[in-house]
Amino acid sequence: MEKYEELLLALRKVIRAIDLYSKQLNKYSGLTAPQLLILREIKAADGITASKVAQNINLSPATVSNVIERLEHRQLIHRHRSEQDKRRVSLYLTDSGMELLNKAPQPLQEDFIEKFQALEEWEQSLLLSSMQRIANMMDAERLDAAPVLEVGSYHKLDH
Repeated sequence: MEKYEELLLALRKVIRAIDLYSKQLNKYSGLTAPQLLILREIKAADGITASKVAQNINLSPATVSNVIERLEHRQLIHRHRSEQDKRRVSLYLTDSGMELLNKAPQPLQEDFIEKFQALEEWEQSLLLSSMQRIANMMDAERLDAAPVLEVGSYHKLDH
C-alpha cells in the first residue's frame, strides 16, 4: 500500500470514529455534538451571551445562533434580555436542559486530550504540525470548526 493510501485510510478511520460518536450521541441523548458543546458552555458560564459561546468554541456566530434557536425550541435553554442593556441577551439552561446535559456522555475530546497530553512534547508538536499541513492540503483551513475534537473511545456511550 502506498503511503498516501495509508494516510487516507487513517483519515477515513478518524472520520468514521467521529461519525459513529455523533450517531451514538444523537441516539442516546438526542443532541448533536455542537448542541452538546453549546449546552456545556452555557452550564460553565451561566448567563453567557451567544457571541461569547461562539468565541469560546470557535464556531461562527451564525452557526451558534442557529443551534441556540433549536435548543430554545426544545426548551433546553432560555434567553433573558438584560434590563440595563436591552442589547445583551444572556443564556441559561432550563431544568430539562440541565437534566439532559447531566445524562449526556462527555465529549470524547476529554479522552483524546488525556492521551495527547501523555505524549512527549516533540510528538505533540509533530502531530499538530502534520494535522495542520493535512488541513491545508485539503483546503480545509477556512472551514468553521470548534477546537474541540469529538473523537475518542465511543464505546463509553454504551453505559
